[in-house]
Amino acid sequence: MIAQRPRSAVQWLLLGLAVALALVLLVIPLILIFSLALSDGLQALWANLTADYMLHAIWLTVLTALVSVPLNLVFGIMLAWCVTHYDFFGRRLLVALVDIPYAMSPVVAGFCYLIVYGMEGLFGPWLSAHNIQLMFAWPGILMVTVFVTSPYVARNLIPLIQEQGTDEEVAALSLGASGWTIFRRVTLPNIKWGLLYGSVLTNARAVGEFGAVAVVSGTIMNQTLTLPLLVDQLNNDYKVAAAFTAASLLACMAMITLLLKTIMEGVANRRRRLASLEAAPSSR
Repeated sequence: MIAQRPRSAVQWLLLGLAVALALVLLVIPLILIFSLALSDGLQALWANLTADYMLHAIWLTVLTALVSVPLNLVFGIMLAWCVTHYDFFGRRLLVALVDIPYAMSPVVAGFCYLIVYGMEGLFGPWLSAHNIQLMFAWPGILMVTVFVTSPYVARNLIPLIQEQGTDEEVAALSLGASGWTIFRRVTLPNIKWGLLYGSVLTNARAVGEFGAVAVVSGTIMNQTLTLPLLVDQLNNDYKVAAAFTAASLLACMAMITLLLKTIMEGVANRRRRLASLEAAPSSR
């Protein structure tokens, strides 16, 4: 589909309305975030950025993303491979279960983990007897983050693998290639852009998750506060500049994620167009 310039007054009106809504809902809030972060000057901004609670929140947020993204990569690849290459009893149920984090409220997910692994939960007494603390500590934050981000890689890979089919893999198998060689030389190159795209979305959700993390973290300063929780905590303490400093960090991460997402979509679309152009002469 080729984009066309607006021709009628109604089309121009709709275009102007869309631009105005984008400015009001997206651009102006971003400008306010950065302006309020700088409201006390550059020296205060640097002091807020280098405060112990800010550095700890940054470290915990980055750590959570660095661990949850690889775990979801492995889970997403294994799940997508299973449901696209094998037909087994419960396959549709397994695909449906992947969507649970989409349908369930993050707060409800956090409470579920608290009921199961909390001090008074199902496994709480056993964990306490063995001096293992999951809730109100960083392991609990990691667990709920992995849960809420688990569908993104799998949901990107399943339709991609189904669209590509298994002809190349069957050809490689007929030539004597092993399963690992087929995955490394055939499957992985074909799904790499979908894999990267899913990783970017997973990272964005992991960095910005609030509801589930708020339930299991206990919001302990310098211990279990990620950046989203720190923004809320500082705002409740009337430390406006510090709160918007943390918010500006999250906004920067979001914009970097958006830039990577846009680049990957552009590269993937370009590769699709080149593949269709190469396939067109052969079809004739």
